Amino acid sequence: MTLSPRSLSAIRRLTLALACSVGLGLSLHAQAQTAPIKIKMAYAKCAHCLSMAMVPGLAKGVEIEAINFNSGNDALTALVSKSVDIAQVTYLNFVSGLDKGLDLVAVSGQVNGGSELLVGKDSPLAPDDWAGLKKMIADYKAQGKPFRIAASRGNAQDLHMRGELVKNGISPARDVQFINIPNYSDHAAALQRGEIELIGTVEPFASQIRMSGIGKHFNYPYDQAAGRLTNLILTRSDVIKEKPEAVRQTVASVVRLVEVLDKDKQGWIDSIVKGTGLDRAVATEALKNAYPDITMKRGTTKAIAEMMLDLKYISRDVSADIDKNMNYTFLMQATGKPASALGY
Repeated sequence: MTLSPRSLSAIRRLTLALACSVGLGLSLHAQAQTAPIKIKMAYAKCAHCLSMAMVPGLAKGVEIEAINFNSGNDALTALVSKSVDIAQVTYLNFVSGLDKGLDLVAVSGQVNGGSELLVGKDSPLAPDDWAGLKKMIADYKAQGKPFRIAASRGNAQDLHMRGELVKNGISPARDVQFINIPNYSDHAAALQRGEIELIGTVEPFASQIRMSGIGKHFNYPYDQAAGRLTNLILTRSDVIKEKPEAVRQTVASVVRLVEVLDKDKQGWIDSIVKGTGLDRAVATEALKNAYPDITMKRGTTKAIAEMMLDLKYISRDVSADIDKNMNYTFLMQATGKPASALGY
């Protein structure tokens, strides 16, 4: 059968259309295969936390949206409410969450330290003068006045401080009155107004208080069960199940971050300046009290939980939960090291 010129032209047009359709389909499929996995990550507003803003730029194979919150408590709330997939919080947040039965899985460390106890600029107390502090508290009691100590309740600095007080014979429950100031940036004003006698705060706000002359150093509260452990990277079991590659790549990005922080602090300083509005001198000073570390200290986490139980932060022994919910798999893959070298 001989086809007419019109029929041949129609067949050619149909063949071309089909070829274009198949090509477009293959192109879309290829794009879908190469499109990066997306993940949302929360982090807090403190010197050692704000470096997390650098993580998206270090990511490979995952697109990370980094969201800044005022505190680790807020970041934890975002994680458990499923607003984010991964959160930088504190060891205290992790243990508290396990006590409440929350679905939390620790996958990496990040930065430790950042805690400092300060007194007002006119205080007669010298650094680490615990005998003087106990006498001052006793004098306040004799006068019928409360000795007021401030912190952001529920953060690592609060726990570090309370543990240090107990270590030095001061009862957080009986000897002093605690004032909760949730927003770190409000700490300086409270000390300046004389609303408190001592404060347990976080960098870079501790450095701001010292360098502005509002207050002066009293103690670095690391001589207690938590040591200087502060930050932990958490996710949920459903995220690990549904986005294992995203978790793996995010942890790898945090490992790269810690490597960068160990070598060059300029980007870290920039992130603090941008995140807090404080000047570079304060940001630079703050980093003298920050220690990058991707390991997760399982034994110390249990010691933290024991201290929290003693201080009535939690209601039960969560040691078994800690063993179950510290997942070293992603750190092992990112570093090539065994769990035993990563804090297990």
